[in-house]
Amino acid sequence: MPNLIVNYDGSITTSPQQLVYPKTVEEIQAVLRDTVTFPGPVRAMGSYHSLTPCASSNGTILNMSHMNQIVNIDDTGKTFTAQAGLQIIDASKALRAHDLQFMLNIEIGNMTLGSAACCHSKDALDGIEFGQFSSYATAIKWVTPSGELAEASETNNPDLLRMVRSSYGLCGVVYEVTFRIKPIEALHFTYLPRPVDELTQPEVDTLLDESEGMICWTVGRTAVFQRRQRIAQPGILASLQAAARRHLWNFGGASIGHFVDQFVTDPKLRDAAQQGTMDVAKLLYDTLHLFGGISLLAPDKTIDYSQTPASAKYAFTFWAFPRAQWLSALRAYLDFADQHFKATGFRCNMPLGAYHIRRDSNSILSYTYDQEIFSLDPIHAVTDLAAWQNFLKEFNEFAAQRNGIPLLNQSPFVESRHVEAAYGARWLTFSEWVRSMDPKGRMLNPYFAGLLSAKQADTLTVTA
Repeated sequence: MPNLIVNYDGSITTSPQQLVYPKTVEEIQAVLRDTVTFPGPVRAMGSYHSLTPCASSNGTILNMSHMNQIVNIDDTGKTFTAQAGLQIIDASKALRAHDLQFMLNIEIGNMTLGSAACCHSKDALDGIEFGQFSSYATAIKWVTPSGELAEASETNNPDLLRMVRSSYGLCGVVYEVTFRIKPIEALHFTYLPRPVDELTQPEVDTLLDESEGMICWTVGRTAVFQRRQRIAQPGILASLQAAARRHLWNFGGASIGHFVDQFVTDPKLRDAAQQGTMDVAKLLYDTLHLFGGISLLAPDKTIDYSQTPASAKYAFTFWAFPRAQWLSALRAYLDFADQHFKATGFRCNMPLGAYHIRRDSNSILSYTYDQEIFSLDPIHAVTDLAAWQNFLKEFNEFAAQRNGIPLLNQSPFVESRHVEAAYGARWLTFSEWVRSMDPKGRMLNPYFAGLLSAKQADTLTVTA
C-alpha cells in the first residue's frame, strides 16, 4: 500500500494520500495553503513513536525528519534552538560536545524536538523542577493552518506559549523550538526493594520528599525505588554501566518476554517461565541494591531505539495518579492484574513502571497542573496484540475510576469521557481554543475530533 506508515511497536498504521518531507518553512506553508493537492487532515509527524494515533492521517502527513538542523547553542543564556525534526538523541550529542545537556534527558531519544515542545512527555529521574519536556520550551515557532507564520515565547505572549506546549500540532505545524539547557551532570542511582504489602503512605511520602527524582519498578509484589542524586564525577565504570543499561533496554528484557510468549505454548509452562523472568529481574534489582547502584552522565539515560529489532520492542501505557492515592492504586492494580490473568490468561511480561512527576502548570494540559502525581505504567513485550489491547482497555477503566489522568500520546484507547473527567475545565478551554485556532479543522484528525469536547467552557475556564 502506498505511503503505509507503521509506528514504533507496530500497533498503529496510517496511509496518507500525501506524504511530504519538507525541508523549509516555505514548503510547509505551501502544503497548508493548497487544500486540493494536500487534503486534510494535515498532521506533522516525528519518529511515530507514539502509542496512540495522534499523528495519523488519511489526508496529508508532514514527516519532519529533513528539518533537523541546529540553529543556535547559547552557552551564555543556556538555550538550545533547533528545527523541529531533530531527534533528542542527536541534539543531546551536539550539546555534549559543549559540556551541556537538556534539563530533562528522557529515555526515548527518538522523540523529535517538535513533538517534545507540544506533546506530553515524562521524566522522573531528571524532574527535580519539572518532569515534562515542554515545560522547558522557551520559544516555539509554527505555521498556522492557513499557512501563516506564528510564534510564542516566555517573553512574547507567554499565555499563548502555555497553550502551544500541549497543542499536539492542532494549532499548526511546529518548525522551530528553543529549550533551556544546563551544564552536564553526573548522577548516581540507588535501588531500594520493598515488599508492596509492607509499604505505608508515610514511607512512600518520605522516599519522595527525600529524593531528587524517582522511578518505582514493581516486580511481582516487590516495589523497587530507583532514586537519583547528583555527584561530582561518575567514576571510571560509568561508561560501561551506561552501555549495559542501554543494551538491557534495547535488546534485553523485552526479548525474553517475546521469546516466552511466542514459543512456550503450554499455559502452565508459560506462566512458570514468565514468573522466572520476573525472578531474574528482581535478582538484578537486588544485586544493584547490594552493590550500591550505578553512576553515569545524565545524557546517557537517553536511549536510541532506531535500530531496535522487532523481537526487542515493547509497548506501554501511562496513567497519572494523585500522589496521595498512589499506594492504594498500586495495590489495587496488582489485584486487578491477577484477576485479569485468571480471566483471560494474559499478564504483562515486564516490570511495572511508576514515575513521580512534580506539580507543573506550564502547559494547559499538564497532567500535574493541580498536584504531584505518581504514575502506573504497565509495560509489555507484545506478541498477541489483541490480548494486549484488551488489557489496555480494561486498564483504562480501572485507572479512570481511580482519578487517573491519561496522556494523549502514551495512553492507548483513551476516550473523550476519560480526558473530560481528568482535565476538567481545562479540557473544555483547550477544545474551544483548538477550534478558534483552526476553525476549518485543517489539522484535526479523527483521533482528536473524537476527543475534543462539544461542551462549552463555563466560569471555571482556565485563562489562557
